[in-house]
Amino acid sequence: MSLQTRLMTAVIGFVSLILVIVSFITTAILGRTLEGQLEENLKEYSIALTVQLVSPLPQSEANVDTIFAGGPLREPGLLVAVSSTRGGTSGIVFENSKAELDGSSQTLTDAQLDQINAALNGASDATISIDGLGSYRVVVTTAHNGVNVVTGLPRTEIQAQLAQLISVIVLATLGGLILLALTTAITIRLGLRPLRAVAATATRVANQPLDRGEVEITERVPASEADPRTETGLVGSSLNKLLDHVNTSLASRQKNEERMRRFVADASHELRTPLSSIRGYPELSLRALKQQGGEAAIESTTTSLERIQAQSLRMTSLVEDLLLLARLDEGRELVYGTVDLTQLALEGLSDARPTAADHHWNIDAPDDPIVIIGDAGRMHQVVANLLANARTHTPAGTSITLSVAREGDEAVLRVHDDGPGIDPGVREELFARFARGDSSRARQTGGTGLGLAIAKAIVEGHGGHITVSSEPGDTTFTVRIPISPTTAAD
Repeated sequence: MSLQTRLMTAVIGFVSLILVIVSFITTAILGRTLEGQLEENLKEYSIALTVQLVSPLPQSEANVDTIFAGGPLREPGLLVAVSSTRGGTSGIVFENSKAELDGSSQTLTDAQLDQINAALNGASDATISIDGLGSYRVVVTTAHNGVNVVTGLPRTEIQAQLAQLISVIVLATLGGLILLALTTAITIRLGLRPLRAVAATATRVANQPLDRGEVEITERVPASEADPRTETGLVGSSLNKLLDHVNTSLASRQKNEERMRRFVADASHELRTPLSSIRGYPELSLRALKQQGGEAAIESTTTSLERIQAQSLRMTSLVEDLLLLARLDEGRELVYGTVDLTQLALEGLSDARPTAADHHWNIDAPDDPIVIIGDAGRMHQVVANLLANARTHTPAGTSITLSVAREGDEAVLRVHDDGPGIDPGVREELFARFARGDSSRARQTGGTGLGLAIAKAIVEGHGGHITVSSEPGDTTFTVRIPISPTTAAD
């Protein structure tokens, strides 16, 4: 069954059970109250008949005709039976109508008197169903003259009131249950409308092709059905957050795929050139040996071997960068020790200065050493990569400043240049792997896009972080590393 059906069944079932219980209790209490009133009235009539009318008479005169000759104590439906050894047994019952208080009466038949006698069977009171009269409550008393007096009042009015009450309760219950069903159905339907909106949105999203190409999920649960203050609205709000996250993840996946394709093209270009050289130079050397011989062949072979070695080193460097990133991801590459960051900055700047004599190189470092716990070799690589990045992507005459400072519990290293700045289109993914600040594949400006990714991985391996701020004439890479990182490995 649907949730709506189950909720309606449960609500209507419980309410019906409660109404039945309340109706049963109400009917029982009212019945007992009415029966109690009937008993009180019956006792009053019984005492009055026995004391005032029967006791003064001799047994021979004690019969219903003598008792009611004067007409007192006539009550609609009143039943009186008198029995004595001398006067015999006789009975009378008045018409059960309140229209006439002194209405006509009828004599009880022998069969009716036998029914009364059999029902009492020596008891002082009983509830009797008399043929032709209906249900009666009777009580037996004995007068002072020894006459037995049976007094009874009809239970017809009690039964009619209870039947009317039950009819009213049944009709009111049915009407209430119908109204409850309609109200519950409308309330549940309105309450579950956000879930239907969630299901419709999820179905539309499920029908979208998400396994290939550029994907954007624009479907969302309407804001009116995604109110987080309600339980069902919270489901819609959560689905919208999930779809936002999935959409962001798909966009990131697409960017990664594009970056990977670009990297494959870059790596293919980087590897194709040295591989072509390694294949071509041996062919050239063999041809020289066959055609020329002597000193010329030796000189040509020597040159070819030197070029083969250079291209092998170029390929080795690229492969080592990729292996380094993989090892940093696994946390297996860093070897911690004491590192003087000031001395490391001085050495890094000294190494970088000869590679770009047309740049202006500056350093800002304190006199006292700034010592951190880290991997000296990898930190030197961070400094070298940042300086190389600044040198490669700035024109001649650019001033590059390397500064080292301590700020609180962190060592801060900054590389600043007054070059043209970084293109805003690539700034957000500058530290991503295979990202390139220059779309060309020239080794002078393009690179492989791994330098800053390696620097970021090393810095984060030390528990720090690296950021960049750039505008024309003011570009700064900032590295912050804890003095004693809690993530340092043994």
